[in-house]
Amino acid sequence: MDAIERVSTDAPRSEAVAVLIAALVPLVGVFAFGWHAATIVTIFWFELAIMCFWALVRALFAGRPSEFAPEMLFLGALADRSVAIPIPVMGLEIRLSTLPVLVVASPVLAFVWFVAGTVTVGLVGDHVLESDALEAVTLAIVVLFLVEGGRTVLDYFYRQGYREHSAQTAIHGVFWRGGVLFFVGLFGALLATTADPSVASDEPIADADSTLVSGSLLVGIILLKLGFDLAVVYRDRLQALDESTDVEIGFAYEPPMPAAVDTSLSNDHKRVRPPSSGRLLATASHARRHPSAWLVGAFPAVAGLLFAFGGVWAVSVGLLTLAVVVVLLLIHVDYWLRYAGVEYRTDVDSIVAYDRLFRTPVWRIEAWDESEVRIERDRIDNWLDTSTVVVELPDRERRLPRLRDTDSVLEVFDRLPRRR
Repeated sequence: MDAIERVSTDAPRSEAVAVLIAALVPLVGVFAFGWHAATIVTIFWFELAIMCFWALVRALFAGRPSEFAPEMLFLGALADRSVAIPIPVMGLEIRLSTLPVLVVASPVLAFVWFVAGTVTVGLVGDHVLESDALEAVTLAIVVLFLVEGGRTVLDYFYRQGYREHSAQTAIHGVFWRGGVLFFVGLFGALLATTADPSVASDEPIADADSTLVSGSLLVGIILLKLGFDLAVVYRDRLQALDESTDVEIGFAYEPPMPAAVDTSLSNDHKRVRPPSSGRLLATASHARRHPSAWLVGAFPAVAGLLFAFGGVWAVSVGLLTLAVVVVLLLIHVDYWLRYAGVEYRTDVDSIVAYDRLFRTPVWRIEAWDESEVRIERDRIDNWLDTSTVVVELPDRERRLPRLRDTDSVLEVFDRLPRRR
């Protein structure tokens, strides 16, 4: 049995064991230490933080590249570059496409955890932790941390589960279980705060005494959470349903494998590189193809127009200048990421784009792949005496911008280019 089969068989089992232990901890607290509802809700809140932390660890070392649309600003430049930073001794890698996912996911998960604490732990007010339960609760949190960490080490690293995941799918599960924790914790907090009949309807809900909730209700809350958690663990049954029906419901998504680009060419192949000025100055078509950069620049531009209507010309001119600078900077940084380090290697029937900055092949085109070839020129091309070769493929287009030696590229194809 190979690593992938072993992971798919054992991972749900290990996760189920971790879920059972996570449910056993508060049950022991209720029966052995007399924990009340506020303490259980606090445990659930820290369990959410633990899951978020280990989800980010799994995302950091995901073995498959994150998937981005090619036209996305900055991120689209990573779609074709399978670049990874090796980790010595551990045999792991951190993919370059993983980093933007972590930059977005980390504050999102932190915000979710904060909001969850506000609407759950915040409701129980001063009854969160009593001094006699503090040590036991701290021990319980450490146990939960070690259990979730142990599952990650066993399934994700030792059994090489990271090979099946991108950073996006590695954090996908935490949103499911986090949602369960949020709603069950919220239900527990509301139950805890409404159990005190001495609190009037016009008094703050945090004034209620959450210790009045009976043990049987607390056990019910814990078992309710356990049931939802197990349903999330065995969501592979939903994946099987997704795969067996014509209706796509989103459970059967599989992240793409790292793309392998064939770099083999004849011994007499040519290398075509744009001039230095062509690497620095973005094409006009590149600016048109990324409206998100213009959208970012629209914010200071609109503010500048508002100041202009008010007659504050100094501020208006400054904001409008900032808008232009921001747009040009965003467009050019994206252009540099995509093309600044790329050279094009050609032989009789193939073109290979190789990024010398990241030391990785980007894509390969065979002569029979194209559906159209055209030449584009803008005013900067006329000034630099360069041209942009655009190769239309069935699913996308490839651009070779600001080339002086276009003949070495065009002779790969058996047709004359269309000029624009």
